[in-house]
Order: sequence, then C-alpha cells, then structure tokens
Amino acid sequence: MAVNFGKVQIGIYVEIKRSDGRIHQAMVTSLNDDNESATVEWIENGDTKGKEIDLESVFALNLDLAPDEEIEPSPETPPPPIPSIKTNKIVKNRRTVAAKNETPAKDNRVASTRSRPSQLPEHSLATHQNGSASDISPAQSGKKDFAPPSRRKSNCVKEVEKLQEKREKRRIQQQEMREKRAQDVDSTNPNWEIMCMIREFRSSLDYRPLTAADPIDEQRICVCVRKRPLNKKENAIRDLDVITIPSKDVVMVHEPKQKVDLTKYLENQTFRFDYAFDETATNEMVYRFTARPLVETIFDRGMATCFAYGQTGSGKTHTMGGDFTGKNQDCSKGIYALAARDVFLMLKKPNYRKIELQVFATFFEIYSGKVFDLLNRKTKLRVLEDGKQQVQVVGLSERDVKCTEDVLKLIEAGNSCRTSGQTSANAHSSRSHAVFQIILRRKGKMHGKFSLIDLAGNERGADTSSADRQTRLEGAEINKSLLALKECIRALGRNKPHTPFRASKLTQVLRDSFIGENSRTCMIATISPGMGSCENTLNTLRYANRVKEFGISPSDIPFQQGGGSRSDLSPTYLEYDDFPPSPTRIK
Repeated sequence: MAVNFGKVQIGIYVEIKRSDGRIHQAMVTSLNDDNESATVEWIENGDTKGKEIDLESVFALNLDLAPDEEIEPSPETPPPPIPSIKTNKIVKNRRTVAAKNETPAKDNRVASTRSRPSQLPEHSLATHQNGSASDISPAQSGKKDFAPPSRRKSNCVKEVEKLQEKREKRRIQQQEMREKRAQDVDSTNPNWEIMCMIREFRSSLDYRPLTAADPIDEQRICVCVRKRPLNKKENAIRDLDVITIPSKDVVMVHEPKQKVDLTKYLENQTFRFDYAFDETATNEMVYRFTARPLVETIFDRGMATCFAYGQTGSGKTHTMGGDFTGKNQDCSKGIYALAARDVFLMLKKPNYRKIELQVFATFFEIYSGKVFDLLNRKTKLRVLEDGKQQVQVVGLSERDVKCTEDVLKLIEAGNSCRTSGQTSANAHSSRSHAVFQIILRRKGKMHGKFSLIDLAGNERGADTSSADRQTRLEGAEINKSLLALKECIRALGRNKPHTPFRASKLTQVLRDSFIGENSRTCMIATISPGMGSCENTLNTLRYANRVKEFGISPSDIPFQQGGGSRSDLSPTYLEYDDFPPSPTRIK
C-alpha cells in the first residue's frame, strides 16, 4: 500500500517538535516509504542537524499539509423526508432551477453541499426530473428511502483519530521491545539501561585490537593506555564496563549522562594514543610495545625512562612489578624483571661483550618530597647538585647484579618496605613514587641508565575530602609531582630549551633522563573500566593526551559497514560525538 504523504514534498519547510519541547521550522530533505516518515534538516548554531519524523507528527503540527480525503455519502442515510405541501411550494417558486437540474430542493441542500453532484441520491434526481416532489407520498418516502440524518466527521477529526490509533500501536510495540530487552539483560541491575546502550554502540564497531604481529614504531616519546578488567569489588557491586578499545590506538569512554527530563543517554568521548591495550593484554605484550624498544637505548649511551601513571587501583604496580596472587606478587612477570632479562641477553651479544659493561641496580622511593633508599632499610637520602650541575642522590646504594634472579631479589626486598596506605579507592594504595634503575657502567663511568617508575596513584581532591590531614597532604604532593612530570615530558617532546625539572623532587632526580639528545621516554597510562571510576579515568586520559597531543577524526573509529551514523540510533538514548581534536562533546 502506497504511503500518502499528503502535501508534504521535498524542499518545503514544516513545523517540527524537538525532544526538549521546542517547535521550529525545518526543511524536508527526503520522504521514506518504508517507515512512513520524513527526514528534515535545520541549522542550529552554525551546524546542520537532522532527524527522522513520522508523518503523524508532521500532520499534527502542520494541518494544512494533511491529505484531503474524499468522503462518500452513505447510501443508508438519504436526506430527511419532505412534506408534500412544502415541497409543492418550493418547486413552484424555484421551477427554473429544478428544470435545469442543477441544484436539489431546499431541504436537500445539506446533502448536496457535502457531496459532489455526481453522487446525489437517486430519489433527488428523480424529483427534479419530474419537476415535483408530490408524486411520492411522504409515508412511502419515509418507509423506503429516508432515515434519521447522521453527522459526518471532518478530515481533521479523522486525522486526529488516526494519530491516536497509531500512537497506541507504537506504545504497545515499545512496551513489547522493553519486555524483550529486559529478558535479554539482567533487569535487576540498576544500570541495565546504560548497559543496553553500551552494547548497542559496541555492536556497531568493527574491532581491530592490537596483536603481537603489529609493527613497533621507533619514537622519542611513546604514550600508551592499558585497561584492566573489572575486579572482584566492582563485580560484587555489579559495576559496568564503560571503556571500549575498538582498535590498536583508540580508547572510547561511554560516560553516562542524564537530561533535565531524566532521560539517560551516553556521551562517548574518544582519545587516540600510540598504543591501546585492552583487558586481555598480558604484561609481556605491554612490555613488548613499551619498554622493550628502550633497552637498546641504554646500550647506545642513552637515557631511557618508562613510568606507569593512573588512578589508585588501576593496575600500575601490577604492570611494573608483576602479577598479584592475593597479597603476594610474582615479580618475574613485571616490566622490572622483563627489562632486566633483556639487558642481560643484550650483554651476551658479541658487539656489547667487547665493551665489558657492568650492570648495577638501585631502588628508592620518593614520599612527600623526601627520598628513601629501599635497599638500605629506607634510609633517608639527600638530592644535591655537584659542580658540573649534575643531580646526585647522596648515599644511594647501588647493587651489582649478575643475572635476572639477582634483580628479582632486589625488587622483592624493595617492595616489602615501600610506603603504602589505605584510601577510598584501594586498601593497599602505593603512596610513594618507586624508582627502579638499571645502570650500565664501563670502567666506573656511566654508560647508560634505564629508569622504571611506578608512580603513586593520582586522586581528586573530592575523593580525599573525608580523609585525614596526612592523606590529604600526601595527595597534594603526589599531584604536584605528577604535574611537574607532565611538563618535563612535554618539554622533552617539543625540544624546548628549558625543562622545568626543579618543580618537584621526582623530576629533579630524573633530570638526566629529560636532558640530552639520546633520551627516550615511555608512559603507560593505566585506567579502571568501572562506571564508578569514569571521572578518574577521564582525568587520566586527558593527562596522557596532553603529554603527547594527538588529533582524532571520525575515520579513526572502526565502525562496521553501514553502522555508526546518527540516524541509526535514537538520540533519546544515545548521542554520538563528532570526534573533535580535543576530547570534548559537541552538541
């Protein structure tokens, strides 16, 4: 059955109603037969926007565009009976009109004005042809042809009834869809609507995750992101995973939002980095793309730095130190041990064996602006500059290591006395920056240095408002050093003449890693996938994005063929970003 679009045509302007109640004009750009709707577009704040509107809503706001329906008279409702005396009088006075057979009698005017001349009842035509209505008796007319008059509905009333009928059908269909969707998901979850929106969005993506076969790019500064899986605590409270990594360098955050009318929707924010690791990536794979390319740098008389940054409990210590089994840590699977293993493998190569390099290791922490030696019973150390303006950590113990097992023993000894505390996010949170350094020396002189840093967890001031004074001071010192570290890395990446390394004790100790042509840095930003950590995750991603500012375009998002357009998903439940260079949402 063909759809009756009435007077709606492509190119005309119609009144439309927005989801927030506003009514304004928009231009019709296409008519859709399959779902009886029209696509309209309008310009708002310099941007062209559009949506699909069903014909019922168009006709309801634009009555002049509704289709004109021809109303045929019912054969069972002829005109009312005509008294014989009155009929004779009418025929006599209007004999000329009746003779021409142009109009019916006066009492039949109601019937004639509501129907076309070609559809006049037969008894009316017969009356005019005979020139008199007295040939038919009133009694016979009343018995055979005439019945009480029925009131016909106007076009407007019929259109309103159609709209109501279709609205009821649509409501029934939506209710059925909700019930079917509730069967597919756990409706007892308080955030099941958000979960359905995230699933719907992910179904439109074409996943291309990072694999071990992907090439490794050589670059001076590498910024990557690692997502951890949901932990036991988050699973217990039935938290949702709001992080999606569709490709090897893109991270998407589905931030739940709520409109003024309490309608829930998603604000999808997109970031791009050098590498993005999902929850299935192992420490070995993360190491392969991040710290492993830096090992050769220290053999070429360079300085390499690799550090893990992120929210408390996002997996920094797991990445740098190794896997946890309860409170016990397997140090052999962390980046510390993996880097030491490759250093000893490189020493066995013929070209490096001739140099006669020696390997030393140091392990210290920076807590509240003070430096403590983790390999010497947490002895407090001083950071000074010598006459050559080289930063020296006075009294720091260096241990000679011969194999990977020696390095593992030092890591276990240092981790056992590292400062930790309880926070709102983690019962065993690292409250200090742990710096593990692998130093190559040739005849007593430094040949190269690899600094592996497990940073303390960054926290928002709002999260520490209920903590004691000591915890708040720790958080302030941590955030201060992290901001200074970001500025130093940005200065390194942009080859600025000045590096603000004196802004904190952390950057002061790592000064030689930021100054020099043969310096390379890798940053691993660890993020938590839970919806409760969404704000902290966005802060971590923005921090990492400012270290090495990447642009983002719609082509970077791997949507499936025919998926990902705005019209495919209802803006009431899901709103897409336009993926600007900075991760901000465009209305």
